[in-house]
Amino acid sequence: MLDLPGSPTDLGIVVAARSVTNVLLLLYGGVLADRLPRRLLLVGSASGAAVTQAAVAALVLTGSADVWSLALLSAVNGAVSGVGMPAALSVLPQTVPPEHLVTGNAVARLAGNSTNILGLSAGGAVVTLVGPGWGIAVDAATFAVAAFCFSRLPSVAGTADRRPVLTDLREGWREFRSRAWVWVVVAQFLVVNAALAGAESVLGPVVADRTIGRGPYGVVLAASAAGFLLGSLVALRYRPRRMLRFGVAVILAAALPSLALALRPGFVLLVGAFFLAGVGMDLFSVAWDVALQENVPADRLSRVYSYDALGSFLAIPLGQVVVGPVAEAIGTRATLLVLAGAVVAATLLALASSSVRGLERRPAPAG
Repeated sequence: MLDLPGSPTDLGIVVAARSVTNVLLLLYGGVLADRLPRRLLLVGSASGAAVTQAAVAALVLTGSADVWSLALLSAVNGAVSGVGMPAALSVLPQTVPPEHLVTGNAVARLAGNSTNILGLSAGGAVVTLVGPGWGIAVDAATFAVAAFCFSRLPSVAGTADRRPVLTDLREGWREFRSRAWVWVVVAQFLVVNAALAGAESVLGPVVADRTIGRGPYGVVLAASAAGFLLGSLVALRYRPRRMLRFGVAVILAAALPSLALALRPGFVLLVGAFFLAGVGMDLFSVAWDVALQENVPADRLSRVYSYDALGSFLAIPLGQVVVGPVAEAIGTRATLLVLAGAVVAATLLALASSSVRGLERRPAPAG
């Protein structure tokens, strides 16, 4: 987008288009994941992502891309991701015994985060050397590989439920709202995700273009993935009884990237800020997944995950679209400072909830 050239507002439109359709399809994806074999949904989602990214690459490489064509393909990509995401989030308990949920979640995130480091670093290098079009083409190929890998998963039959979709959605909503700690944390991430989306995917590239450059910013993003990796390793060893409280508290580190971009956008400081934020985000993710998997019935887990994702992601397109005009009105630095403050405030409010602070892990089954 910045090569077209496009403004921060144009960039926000394109990335927000994906988020909007992703949010709209999440609930339906949750219903499907509790009804159909999750392998089927995962293969279809990854294949759809490969096709849309290949189309984006073709437009960029041929010089045919504009803001509206990219926004349309971004919207389709978000839709196929929304259908597949609840299945991806809830498939692990089908293959891991209850007493190994923490280890299973940590190992799964360890594998994904390891490849994220390679992907983000390689992406920055490819974009710098041969341009964004080829970078997106490589991205499309990785989704095709993912579809093949998903096809090797064991197939677990769904419920073949014939009830109306709205009935399933209401049942999932009852499970979601019956636990105060669930909706409190989801409310926290309405703010956190909006702030991170605006800072990292819209204002971050703009600041990087003016300061450290695009290639180094790819390394900065890779540092975040390296933080995810360390977070997974810590989660393998450190298992507090009140794991959710710990996970919510370390989200305070997610304010560091916005602060660094606002106050001192140097390469070393940005790497450190994004790394620490990645550690905090991954520790929270493991704690959150374990909390849901231990406390929500398996046959309703995908729907609860879909409400979780809907609530957590709902503010992302708003953050992506609004942050550009706000930055143009009050300045990039001031906007980034506001985003950092919002992350801190939302996290402290979530920790004020006794349901979040008091939730304990369930003891492992005997034998």
